[in-house]
Amino acid sequence: MAAAMGVKIRFHKKAWWVFVDHAGRRRAKKIGDHETAKSVAARIRERLALGDLSLLSTATSPTFETYAKSWLADGEGARKASTHRFYAFNLTLHITPTLGAKPVAAIKRADCRELLTTCRDKGLKIASMRGVNRTLSAVLSQAVEDGLLPANPAFRMGKYLRQGDAEPTEMHPLTAEEAYRFLTAVQKRAPHWYPFFLCAVRTGLRLGELIGLEWRDLDFDTRLIHVRRAWVAGRQTTPKNKQRRKVDMSMKLTEELRRLRTARKKAALKRGTPANDLVFLMPDLVRIQNRKRILVEGGRVDGDNLRKRVLKPLLRGAKVPVVRFHDLRHTFASMLIQNGESLAYVRDQLGHSSIQVTVDIYGHLVPGANRAAVDKLDAVPPPRVEGTDAASSTSSK
Repeated sequence: MAAAMGVKIRFHKKAWWVFVDHAGRRRAKKIGDHETAKSVAARIRERLALGDLSLLSTATSPTFETYAKSWLADGEGARKASTHRFYAFNLTLHITPTLGAKPVAAIKRADCRELLTTCRDKGLKIASMRGVNRTLSAVLSQAVEDGLLPANPAFRMGKYLRQGDAEPTEMHPLTAEEAYRFLTAVQKRAPHWYPFFLCAVRTGLRLGELIGLEWRDLDFDTRLIHVRRAWVAGRQTTPKNKQRRKVDMSMKLTEELRRLRTARKKAALKRGTPANDLVFLMPDLVRIQNRKRILVEGGRVDGDNLRKRVLKPLLRGAKVPVVRFHDLRHTFASMLIQNGESLAYVRDQLGHSSIQVTVDIYGHLVPGANRAAVDKLDAVPPPRVEGTDAASSTSSK
């Protein structure tokens, strides 16, 4: 029986392509205009009928680097900014240096294993390796859809992503006393940033959520913050997991933010400009105009600048551990749990997609939970009363 053969032309990504299925092999070639595509398809059919497979060479396939760049650019508008940045980071740093020159149609499962081995040799954590594999799999899934690959070779690589003896990633929240020292130091050394960091430690908002916070999101009467958006990679987006939520404000935070709003309105009135919608801004800038010093209101907070040039020096100045910004979120959660709040409440405040996520991250912080469980094992069973079993068995008869 003759092997199944199919040669089709299709308009895809602003160009005409020829897709070929022959003897279990699948290839695609970008041609350009419609007439040329029809001519090439006809020649391929003739050669395949004669057993000539030269036109199916992987040399006609774009390189992974070329294809990945096109894939990244074409899908940017449909992705969240954080997801796009995540993909671009993994492609640039880890995937393209290893697979970039290889034709997409020639990528095999062995190449995917080699990539993960290279990442492991570079010292990447398991979570980072999962991110690399997730990015590669997303690109190759599109290649399957485009007819460049018969199947995704990066699919189900779980057994190559096991931790083995690797240490799990740990969070490093500040203690309640360290958090107090940090906030006190911020208030003295950098008062402009005090409301920002107080809000971070008292609400657990992510950095992008804090940067995107607007005055209309604050309800001072009910003491609630409505988390509706985030600012990531220079773009406004939805909160992570698209989880809009309401976060409680403490009395101290409410008072501090009220004071900030009043001061901001007075400054705007003095300048004769409308008040900024954003809650948190960079410090005011000083400009010289007509030999006079003029204060210009700072713009939107720069997250990278804040991590490197603001947070780290302030932590060192407070003589507390130099932690990541995200650990301030962990600090908020750990303080709630230590104060006896339920994991369900912590989940709602943090905006986790499920209670399981909260349990996985913070379950071990529940005070005395494990000790209480093992202490029950020490309980002495009640003494057995002689004749009880016999009496019960007689009455049952």
